[in-house]
Amino acid sequence: MKVLKIWDAEYPWDVRAEKVMRSLGEAGHEVHLVARNRRWDPPEESLPEAEVHRLRPWRVLGRKLDGFAQFPAFVSPRWFSRIAGTGRRYGADVILVRDLPLAPTALAAARLLGVPVILDMAENYPAMIEDIWIGGRQGPLDFVLRNPRLVSLVERRTLPAMDHVLVVVEESGERIAGLGVDPERITVVSNTPSASRIPEDAVSIRDDGGPLRMVYLGLLEKPRGIESVLRGVAILRDRGVSVWLDIIGDGMDEDLFQAEAKRLELGDDIVKFHGRLPYDEALSVFATSDVGLVPHLALESCSTTIPNKLFDYMSYGLPVITTNMPPSERIVNDVGSGAVFRSDDEVDFAAAVERMVDPENRRRFGTNGRRAILERYNWSEEAKRLVEAVESTVAVAAG
Repeated sequence: MKVLKIWDAEYPWDVRAEKVMRSLGEAGHEVHLVARNRRWDPPEESLPEAEVHRLRPWRVLGRKLDGFAQFPAFVSPRWFSRIAGTGRRYGADVILVRDLPLAPTALAAARLLGVPVILDMAENYPAMIEDIWIGGRQGPLDFVLRNPRLVSLVERRTLPAMDHVLVVVEESGERIAGLGVDPERITVVSNTPSASRIPEDAVSIRDDGGPLRMVYLGLLEKPRGIESVLRGVAILRDRGVSVWLDIIGDGMDEDLFQAEAKRLELGDDIVKFHGRLPYDEALSVFATSDVGLVPHLALESCSTTIPNKLFDYMSYGLPVITTNMPPSERIVNDVGSGAVFRSDDEVDFAAAVERMVDPENRRRFGTNGRRAILERYNWSEEAKRLVEAVESTVAVAAG
């Protein structure tokens, strides 16, 4: 079987895209990837996980204008041409498109090629767009390109036309079933780590009297709840609780968070902004950490997905502190891998951190989390469901 995967950003790299493509390849299928190309990388490239077919640069426009012309609009002739042309050239049997922005274009190409199309819905895209507007961060072009009403309309029109939909958590599946998608056409393929991302040994539980080292890995945007973490750290400092916070990542609100840290007088001796790090380098910070943070606000966008970092923390044997967004709260409480605090509540966050000062608590939470990764929340289980969903979708379409 030949799978044509569509990814609306540059590749490499994306952790979920790589896992999906490797799993399909290991199952004996040929995988081709159509991806964005603002960096003007080679249009064709062979990688272990897939044959990559990037958008061809329109050099006459220059990088900036060409990058804008590559925008993954819902209806894009440029993307349609690359997707349909690649699918026809290599005889694609199915199109697997990641997230909503290119789903209508992928549908059109699939209909032309006469093949089924599967949506890998890693994010609740309408809710993500709503977050931009709630935060007052929309720009002039967002009234057209990221209009919440338009995005919701596109989703309602697109989802019923999909032959199958992959979601990352049960809550997401329940949401789209409520929009009219047949539950039989929904499969949960979560963001759990592959075997190569699970370290051989858990981190050591320190009891040396030093500061409690906390780590956050991810985007630096308001919905991620970093402000409440910073305010909570200030509370802990004032209470005489010694803590250290590593913040790894970048994003549109990074300057805002740095300004908040400065306002709270959280210097380099308490908080370190690392910026964006290569994935492996970011994971290496975990080896010196005591607690992993998932402080996302309990908005709809965060309540219908699951962050990779939750499972990354657990795989390292790190206890987790998360907000009460339903998927993370459900997993952490079910496994017994950490503490839950009320979304955007710095006082409750500080109380959760104080529970982690006791090394025995950290040891118990960390052990429970790592055991759950090894036995249950790992990519080998997700890969089986992924391959079965893709193969059965193609079989049904073939009659």
